[in-house]
Amino acid sequence: MKTKGIILAGGAGTRLDPLTRIACKQLLPIYDKPMIYYPLATLMLGGIREVLIISTPKDLPMFEALLGNGKNLGIRLEYRVQPEPKGIAQAFLVGESFVGNDGATLILGDNLFYGKLDFFRSALAQESGACVFGYHVRDPERFGVVEFDAQHRVLSIEEKPTQPKSSYAVPGLYVYDNTVVDRVKAQQPSERGELEITDLNNSYLKDGQLQVRLLGRGIAWLDTGTPASMLEAGNYIATVERQQSLKIACLEEVAFNRGFIDESQLEAAIAGHRNPDYRDYLQTVLNEKRHGRV
Repeated sequence: MKTKGIILAGGAGTRLDPLTRIACKQLLPIYDKPMIYYPLATLMLGGIREVLIISTPKDLPMFEALLGNGKNLGIRLEYRVQPEPKGIAQAFLVGESFVGNDGATLILGDNLFYGKLDFFRSALAQESGACVFGYHVRDPERFGVVEFDAQHRVLSIEEKPTQPKSSYAVPGLYVYDNTVVDRVKAQQPSERGELEITDLNNSYLKDGQLQVRLLGRGIAWLDTGTPASMLEAGNYIATVERQQSLKIACLEEVAFNRGFIDESQLEAAIAGHRNPDYRDYLQTVLNEKRHGRV
């Protein structure tokens, strides 16, 4: 089943005020790149080439100025306005015409994943149903939490429980089949007036159509919704990049390695970069491919 990608990059960013008086948090830097580069790279690494970015009327033009239509990356980018935040699941109503009859993967614009993405690619290979992920955390009460039975079958997903039934939180990456829009349309808003993503997940669970894949050691999930978590994420990315001399979420590199763009297109990207360190890095990527070192 064909799957399209949605990045939800809206919200008021109140926990990052006054930084977000200038621009939304997904345009703020995580080390050497805008935050949105990281979820976009995740979708591209999964093989997704059609992506919708949803944001506020104020911020959407800045995303378009930053990323354009995606042609330079061998992908197609579209943009839609979320007039006011009414829950994560609202993204599928905003993006209904974009999704069409295809499946859809939603990633939150402030969620960063690093590590082998086999778990994501295998979820995208599902023919039907939905797949979310479970990540072991020390503070599950801040997230949607997965409850299991003794055989690790999913019993429920509960949003920000006061007494969590496990230590596995659901990160902001969700894979759905082509029934997702109709399911959201059938939802009732929660007490806070929002279309909850947990209610959507539980609708799949009720129909026996939900898989939960646990993310083990070696996968990093970074939620960057506070100043402290942004700093931690930036330090993490900086440490890994310095240790390995490899960039994380370098979109041109991802596009090239995935075969979305060819050598001539990468050369054009190199010529267009103003940052000499970034240019040098991309030139190294190109040279290593030409000499068979990748």
